[in-house]
Parts: sequence; structure tokens; C-alpha cells
Amino acid sequence: MKHIISCLLLGASLCGYQSAQGQIKKIEKVVLDAGHGGTDAGARGGSGMLNEKDIALAVTLKVGRYLNDSLRTVKPVFTRTTDVFIPLADRHEIANQAAADLFLSIHINASPGSYEKIKVGSRTVGKGKKRRTIPVYKTIHHRETKANGCETYVLGLHRNGQKENAISEFGENVTEEPGMLNINDPQTAIIVAQYSQMFLKKSVTLAQKVQDEFAAQGRKDLGVKQKGLEVLAGCVMPGVLIEIGFINNEDEEQYLNSEKGQNEVAYAIFKAIRNFKREVEKTN
Repeated sequence: MKHIISCLLLGASLCGYQSAQGQIKKIEKVVLDAGHGGTDAGARGGSGMLNEKDIALAVTLKVGRYLNDSLRTVKPVFTRTTDVFIPLADRHEIANQAAADLFLSIHINASPGSYEKIKVGSRTVGKGKKRRTIPVYKTIHHRETKANGCETYVLGLHRNGQKENAISEFGENVTEEPGMLNINDPQTAIIVAQYSQMFLKKSVTLAQKVQDEFAAQGRKDLGVKQKGLEVLAGCVMPGVLIEIGFINNEDEEQYLNSEKGQNEVAYAIFKAIRNFKREVEKTN
């Protein structure tokens, strides 16, 4: 309905422009963002020895290698390739400056774990007839969790204003005609809104393909969800954030820390990108 209203407002010629330009025509450049890094370790494993930043980087680099080896028409662009800290705003700035077609941020989930109160001794309090012995307790935080599975996030609608501001700023990334996104033109707001809606729709499609590939490998599918994530809000392209498992689940921690597990996760993400690319090309 919003698309129809926008077309009526802009007139037939601009509506034709949107149908021609307001879609993704190609997937040639994909930004791969390894979450956290440097001083930001991210979530920690139940053992306390494994950091999210390291697993995220290892998997991200493997996705890039799959693209280079098996989908050579797509160029991977990395926000980081070493253990360095990259601010969130810089990550989507890298993607926008590269005029990328997709943005994928790779992370590992963690749950709060559980707390247990145990008796560790006793102590005497009071004097005389009021003197008594009371137990002494200690609270232990168990980092381990039974939570498991994979989930993929797209941008929450309450951060849509930031997305539209980014589209206005990097208008040359989404239009083929200079000047189409003129901030002084009242029609621009309508065009920007349409691009924002299209990016969200495509983000959901990509996210679902990621989840489908994880499910095909036998991983637990926690679904596609929305969240107001800074790293996605500033990207002028479809983008998703992928939680590839729970680092404080003993089984998943071991899996994600293994070469086999990392290769399987990376291959699932690669296949999702490849399938998304094929769908885009098929509809053009």
C-alpha cells in the first residue's frame, strides 16, 4: 500500500524509476564483519578460556575464502582480518564507502547462565540468650547454559530513521542517476523510505536463507528476529547479524572451536549468500 501511495504522489515517471532502480540488481561485493575484536572480547565460553571475538574472526575469514574459491564474481570486504577493535560506526562506514551490496555481521551468542546458592559454613551471632548459629551462604555463577542454536537478526523498525539518514547520505550507492536523492527535494523522503523498506525485505530474505542452511545441517533454528542494532542501522544495503551458536553451551563451544564446526558454519553462511545471489539474478 505504501508503494502505491508513493507512486501516486511521485507520478508515473518516478514510479517507473522506482520499479527499475528500487531493487537489488546484483551481488558483487559483500562485507563480512567479524564481531568484537581487540579490547572487546565479546562473550566468553563456559570454560572462561574461549572468546567470541576469536571464533567470529575465524569463521568470517573462512566465509571469505569460500567466496573467493567458489563464487569469484563476489568480492568479500572485511571490516577486520586481525584481532583489532573496530567501532560499530566504523564498520558500517567501511561497508558504505565500499558501496557493498550486502552486509553480514558474525557473532556468537551467550546466555546469562545460572546462579546457585550453597552453604559454605556457619557463624555465631548475638550475645547471651540471643546467641545463635546461622548458616553462611555463597552464590556461585555457573557460566554454562543449556541454550543452543542459531538465530539471525535484521534491523528493528525503531532504528529506521538512522537507516534512512544513511541512505540519504550515501545516495550514490543506491541510485544510478546523480541527484535523484536531493535532500532539498520533498520527493527524496519518499524515495528513501522505499529503499529502506526494500532493504528490510531483502534482509529478511537473506536471514531466512541463513537459518535454512543452519537447519539443513541439523542445527537448532531459533528463527529470524528484529533488533535495533547499531551495526545494521547505518548500512546502506541489506544487512543481517548472525548468532552462530552459544559459546557458553559446552557442546556448542567445542563445536565452534573445532575446525570442522567452523568450516560447517562458514559454509552454511556462504551457501546462503550464494542462494540469495541466484535469487536476485533470477528475478532481474
